[in-house]
Amino acid sequence: MAAEPEILAELRRLRARVPQLTGALVAGVDGLVLAHDTPGVEAEGVAALTATSLAVAVRLADTTGQGAFRELLVRGVHGYVATYAAGGSAVLTVLAQDRVNVGRLHLESRRCGTRVGELVDAAERARAPAPGPARTAPARTPAARTRSARPPRPPRPATTRPRTASESGTAAESGAATEPRTAAEPLTATEPRTATESPSTTESP
Repeated sequence: MAAEPEILAELRRLRARVPQLTGALVAGVDGLVLAHDTPGVEAEGVAALTATSLAVAVRLADTTGQGAFRELLVRGVHGYVATYAAGGSAVLTVLAQDRVNVGRLHLESRRCGTRVGELVDAAERARAPAPGPARTAPARTPAARTRSARPPRPPRPATTRPRTASESGTAAESGAATEPRTAAEPLTATEPRTATESPSTTESP
């Protein structure tokens, strides 16, 4: 982790303020060691047991209605093991001698846990992938509308409505059906007689 040197420096400062401490470590809630200053003690084993005891302590506090987990204190014949919440994803575990001032131990360890929690959370945020830039729709420019060239429409065929019998009779009566004479037809005063026509009377000499 990028913040490991800073976390380790906090642990050493804590041991300097409380001389009766024999070790301190910071682990994730999953039991992974983030930083430790525990001479003579296996840090990985302590971190794994811390994660197990933390799960029990969190459930115990929730079942009894005591709220979110803050700290866990175990006292043995030779000293204390205390675990404190450090941010949202880590815990601080300290080992102390039996002659330690418990009030002093809580005061300094809580302050250290707060500081370590800030470092761990900041490192988590820095490691998280940055959100990509929001995609914006391209601005639409008004384009001039052009009327597409259409092929010329074919001429419609002239349709004639057939005349009915009544219309033909009316036209014959009014003389509209009579076709006009053309220029090629000669105009004569009298119509020539046909061969079938015979004179009605024979003129005498």
